[in-house]
Amino acid sequence: MATIGAYEAKTHLSQLLERVAQGERIVITKHGVPVAVLEPASPAKRADPKKVIAALKALRRDHRLDGLSMRELIEEGRA
Repeated sequence: MATIGAYEAKTHLSQLLERVAQGERIVITKHGVPVAVLEPASPAKRADPKKVIAALKALRRDHRLDGLSMRELIEEGRA
């Protein structure tokens, strides 16, 4: 893992980002003390659309209105 001072990192940020994009991890120091690590971002994790739809259907199935209409529930809440 490469180490670089904060001033040099600021001066050469675009080159550092290119290196990080290639998979390299870089430690940034301030007065010789490590203060940050530049590393590649992990890929975003997306939920499986089929699983999300199934979960929403299950939620809807498990939460019934017990024969009441939405209007009746609203009126009941106002009472």
